[in-house]
Amino acid sequence: MRRLRSSTVVLGGMGVLAATITACGSEPDRRCVDPLTREELPSYRCESGGGDDDDDGGTTQRGTYYYGGSVRDNNRVSGGSFDKTAVDTGGFGCSGSGGG
Repeated sequence: MRRLRSSTVVLGGMGVLAATITACGSEPDRRCVDPLTREELPSYRCESGGGDDDDDGGTTQRGTYYYGGSVRDNNRVSGGSFDKTAVDTGGFGCSGSGGG
């Protein structure tokens, strides 16, 4: 039977530990979307003061951050949530609930 060197075992264990910590602490994807239509917007629409210099006749489209999910072909998001805590970031040993 082949024996592993202790340094190999330690390094392998550290890699697993690092991956676990990173996965649990990762942030979900964040997109700027129109809260009514769920259409993806440019990121500056969600930033503080965004949209004040619009050239769309004064109809500023203010965005809200949407977490997780994906963007469909029609440029609308689905499968995530406006509530960041409701989105599961996944990862080994992490707990969380699905989006809503």
